[in-house]
Amino acid sequence: MDYVSALVPPVVMAAFFIGLVVTIVKSQGGPNKAKEDAIVDIVIGGSGPARQSSADD
Repeated sequence: MDYVSALVPPVVMAAFFIGLVVTIVKSQGGPNKAKEDAIVDIVIGGSGPARQSSADD
């Protein structure tokens, strides 16, 4: 029974990791890509001018 208790944590972590990778791959592209790109553009656009104006002072 010691071998079962030794193998359970790696098997659980492997299953979690596989699920995480599958979720990441499924969420790439498609309708979510446009939303994610728009959010990134807003964040980059919003922080760009603020950094430039403070650098000029």
